[in-house]
This record gives sequence, C-alpha cells and structure tokens, in this order.
Amino acid sequence: MLSIPIYQIDTFTSQAFQGNAAAVCPLTDWIEDSMMQAIAAENNLSETAFFVEEGECFHIRWFTPTQEVDLCGHATLASAYVLFESLSYSKDKIVFMSKSGELSVNRQGDWLTLDFPAQPPKPCVMPDAVIKGLGGIAYMDCLCAEDYMVVLKDETEVRQLEPNFEVLKVINLRGVIITAASNEYDFVTRFFAPKYGIDEDPVTGSAYTQLMPYWSKRLEKSVLNAKQVSARGGEVHCKLVGERVLISGQAIKFLQGEIYI
Repeated sequence: MLSIPIYQIDTFTSQAFQGNAAAVCPLTDWIEDSMMQAIAAENNLSETAFFVEEGECFHIRWFTPTQEVDLCGHATLASAYVLFESLSYSKDKIVFMSKSGELSVNRQGDWLTLDFPAQPPKPCVMPDAVIKGLGGIAYMDCLCAEDYMVVLKDETEVRQLEPNFEVLKVINLRGVIITAASNEYDFVTRFFAPKYGIDEDPVTGSAYTQLMPYWSKRLEKSVLNAKQVSARGGEVHCKLVGERVLISGQAIKFLQGEIYI
C-alpha cells in the first residue's frame, strides 16, 4: 500500500474558510499521471499540487478535478507554505520548475511572494460563448492571453454577475476573468473556469499575471492591491517588475493527513 502525505492549505488569507483552498501532496518520486488525476478528483478542490525535490529546486505539477494545468498560483503558494511551515525548508526562497518555466516563492514574515512571468493580454473580439455566458452584459474592454479578460464598468457589476457556466464550458481558452476598478482596492476581479471543473475559483493567483499588465498600465502604477470578490474572497498584493509579476499573499493550514492507495 502506498502512503502519500496530504495537506489542505487556505491561501491568500490568514483565516480558515477564506481565500482559496488547495491540496498539496509532497512526493519522493513521481507516481502515474492517472493516479495524480484520480487524487485531484477525489479531493474535489480547484487544484491539487504535487511536487518532487530535484537537486536544489522542486518540480511542481497541478491538477484540477478534471485535468492538468500549466500554471497555478494559489497551489504554488500552498506548496511553498507546506515546505516552509511543515517540512522545515530553511531558506527564504524556493524555486519550482514547471511547465511554465521557473517559478519562485520568497518568504517575508507571514507573507509569501510568487514570482511569475507576466502574460500581457491583447485586445480581442469577445466570442459568442463568452457573451452569452456573461449574460450579454455591456463591457469596456475584452482582452485575452491564457484566459479571456472582460473589463466591466464598475465593481458592482463584477460582484453581481451570475454567469451561465454551462455555456462557458465551451470556450477555447482556460477561463474567463471579469474585472473592474474599485474604490477600496485598485481593482476587483472574479474568475470562471467551468471547462476545468471549476465554476468559480475563489482566488486565482495565475490570473494576476494577466490582470497586472493591464491595470498597471491603465492606473499608471506598478504596485497594486486587489480583491477577488468570490464568496470566500481573498486579497492579493501585486507588483509588476519588467516581464515578471510578484504576487503576495498569506496562507494557513487547514488539515494534514495521509492518502492510502
């Protein structure tokens, strides 16, 4: 029987039951892809991260309940938290190798900072499925990179929007970001990825690699504070540095256990 450690970490929050929950499974060696996918489906969280130590860094992979993804922010933050807080990693910087290249996480007190490549979105024509999935709402801009990013006129529209997730399942990109300027924060956002088994993701670290280049240029600021206004909610502090985005948040352990297979 195979035993695998598992942790569930709430990220982009300092309190349990808020932010975005991710499962983390440290491995000594890689297991079959089908087994990792089955574990992610059993966990039924937006992401389950698996990592293996390789020399001075860690190779990391992320799975939604339905498939593997190329980049995930909150599960990387959760993995770093597990290494720092539960596995006695002594340095203040962790380097992860991934399908999206080299990623790093720095620790400064209770805050962890992801260093991710920026993905500047480009203006695009909004597909019919996105228009219908968002209920035909009026918008200011539509852009795309890894996801479609739809800019709405105000924060209230972002908070009140009720998407049709069945329609959004057929889009050709990973998901849909909606966003607007905010009075309390620099901007607010929500993220939908039903084709990956995630109707609404509570806090989506990787989305800020697209949001930051847009909002930094529009607001003429390189340091921004954002709020993902999902039901659980989460605060994200971001900084644009050249072609990289620094994404900072806190995390807290919710559970720790073992998987037996």
